[in-house]
Amino acid sequence: MSEQLHKPIMVKEIISIFSEKKGSKETFLDTTFGRGGHTRKVMESFPGIEITALDQDPDAIEYGKSAFPEEVQQKKLKLAHTNFANEDILGNATFDGILMDLGVSSPQLDTATRGFSFLHDGPLDMRMNPQQPLTAEEIVNTWEERDLADLFYHLGEVRKSFRVAKAIVTARKEKRITRTKELADLIAKNLGWRKSGHHPATECFMALRLQVNQELPNTEKGIRKLVQKLNAGGYFFVITFHSLEDRLVKRLFLALEEYGKPLFKKVIKPSKEEISNNPRSRSAKLRIFERAP
Repeated sequence: MSEQLHKPIMVKEIISIFSEKKGSKETFLDTTFGRGGHTRKVMESFPGIEITALDQDPDAIEYGKSAFPEEVQQKKLKLAHTNFANEDILGNATFDGILMDLGVSSPQLDTATRGFSFLHDGPLDMRMNPQQPLTAEEIVNTWEERDLADLFYHLGEVRKSFRVAKAIVTARKEKRITRTKELADLIAKNLGWRKSGHHPATECFMALRLQVNQELPNTEKGIRKLVQKLNAGGYFFVITFHSLEDRLVKRLFLALEEYGKPLFKKVIKPSKEEISNNPRSRSAKLRIFERAP
């Protein structure tokens, strides 16, 4: 995946709002580095800023080491392979801005061997950190029917989750389900196509990915810890891609009133121009938390 093909979402809004922030803009934490799109734009917009960038995907960190000059990494950019929920690596560091871009990255989606997408046949993996043990294949082939149904219902909001779970359990009795296309076809056969362009397996795949990577628990843990790393008047930017994430972030920002408050009451959505240029941004929502002065 080239830098040109990877488009950071709502980066213009983030840069604009961060520019208007009162006080210092000297340090920034990118908790989901990906291909460095947001980091690069922040660095270009604020030449004196120092950025710490984290990612649980080792491929992302290796990419960053090769994409950014060594001199930049020595003076302005610190890269670390870790999940943002494990913020111990940050020590006593504090930041004027923090970014959390949730969900799966474009390179992960477009690489068939990572197993995130039903559009590219690959192994049922879905691990953002390939070093962790749990895979989507293990869940699909070992979980009880009721547990699978609950997973698809609660994390994928799939109405007929029991129909999907039963079909999976029946199919795996004959042979282990190991490929993304195999699972996607099975789900489509049992749920049917309701809306053109929206694959029936979309929500089930999302539920599996959320479970494999413990995304919602890690998001809550990460936000609760990292908000304390914000300097006075600092901004915490969080980009979400589905309702479960957005509701969680909205609730947390209101619950963390001892540290500050949401910068805006309403969520920020991508412009029509951005959605036209980058269709993957269409479901994105941006919320911002302001640390109390």
